[in-house]
Amino acid sequence: MTTPAPDHVEMRNITKRFPGVLANDRVTLGVRRGEVHALLGENGAGKSTLMKILYGMQQPDEGEIRLNGSPIRITSPAAAIKAGIGMIHQHFMLVPSLTVAENVALGLRSTNAPFVNLATIVKKSRELADTYGLKIDPNAYVWQLSVGEQQRVEILKALYRDAHVLILDEPTAVLTPQEVTELFKTLRHMTDIGHALIFISHKLHEVLSISERVTVLRDGRVVGSQSTTSATRSSLVQMMVGREIALSVDHQPLPLGDVRLSLKGLTALSDRGTPALRNVTLDVRAGEIVGLAGVSGNGQRELAEVIAGLRRATGGSVSVDGTDITYQAVGARIQAGLSYIPEERMRDGAIKEFSVSENAILQTHNAAPIARFGIFNFGSVRQQTQTLINDFNVKTPNQRVALRNLSGGNIQKLILARELSRQPRVLIAAQPTRGVDIGATLYIHRVLLEQRKQGTATLLISEDLDEIRALSDRIAVIYEGEILGIMDRAVATPEALGLLMAGIRPEAASVHS
Repeated sequence: MTTPAPDHVEMRNITKRFPGVLANDRVTLGVRRGEVHALLGENGAGKSTLMKILYGMQQPDEGEIRLNGSPIRITSPAAAIKAGIGMIHQHFMLVPSLTVAENVALGLRSTNAPFVNLATIVKKSRELADTYGLKIDPNAYVWQLSVGEQQRVEILKALYRDAHVLILDEPTAVLTPQEVTELFKTLRHMTDIGHALIFISHKLHEVLSISERVTVLRDGRVVGSQSTTSATRSSLVQMMVGREIALSVDHQPLPLGDVRLSLKGLTALSDRGTPALRNVTLDVRAGEIVGLAGVSGNGQRELAEVIAGLRRATGGSVSVDGTDITYQAVGARIQAGLSYIPEERMRDGAIKEFSVSENAILQTHNAAPIARFGIFNFGSVRQQTQTLINDFNVKTPNQRVALRNLSGGNIQKLILARELSRQPRVLIAAQPTRGVDIGATLYIHRVLLEQRKQGTATLLISEDLDEIRALSDRIAVIYEGEILGIMDRAVATPEALGLLMAGIRPEAASVHS
């Protein structure tokens, strides 16, 4: 019988307290050389806090970290990097106007100070890229790179600093299927060489595909660790949430009604004044969910904002039930039956300093029965808020608590409750499950499908292909601000969608405009 290799990095009995919260409660986690170790848990389970401690961004109240069996104190990210521990954040830490090599050089001590020997950095970066199959040009500017290529730059930065332990936080969240395949090839090559990888993800099929072992956290404690060969999606979910939960939603064919949302030749500019939308034409019918797929930054945010009235169109039209609302104010769009779940929920969908009840009435605060003659009816406010809390299972201590004290999933459910309580004719749902755990995700999916049964026309904007394919009747792919193709659900394979997301129109796919 083969003896398992000793842990390369080990966190022993890590405890971290914040005011009123025990984030980590005697957590022990060990990762071996040559393995991908997945870390799972719902929002608020303690994953981020634990990894911030390992990367030196926070200090534990109790416990210790060991590297190759020896205790080590990691006081900062710089100390973590010096110890060979790197972290690839979900939101990349790159300067777009600099080249790949210049980004790699940032923060490095030069042997020729105050000058940087870029030629040496380019040479070593190219060698590392070739060794690990990263397929990246050190002389390319970051702004010219795809999202997948930018992620490779982040990995290259860590490897250049001799990282042998690498934390990957939701590394596939914004990648096409083809880019995920390339990333997994790189990760397997890294483990073959002996790197220890910690993989954080909500995508269970990816966890089962790429990792050798998995540790699950719940309420700040380790629920269990096991080999992924003996795990299933159902068993992992049960460990995360503490009960059995259905992992799929029931998408039944429905008869479609009239066109409720119609976009004709829509154009708009980005925040930088460059074209963001190019002749976008798309119809969504009553009882239909149309998914909009695409790699982040290809016009999804601008399209949602134009429809919602937060960004001005430079051409074309937006119509709801045949009424042109292209240049109408937000209030008029709400009156026309439009609801909007924004991508940036804390910027565009809620006010974190306001209470739960104040956020629940943001759009109805001046209408009966909430207010009469400019005076609030606080009984109606409490009643309406409680109805939303009950109907959408929003977990909150009370209605008076500030919204910022709720978890991301519960904030999202409150926004969803508020938007759907108006029984919208058209719903724009932009990244509705981003950053929320699997329990909240499945709940939101069921709500969107129930809304579909009630005849709502929904435009679902998501970078999660699994979500798009599970919920949509048709799928449109946006690339550089243009709808490159629209596919029926039956023929929308990940491969065909991935090619469109990369700007390639596959001849074999049944694509129609």
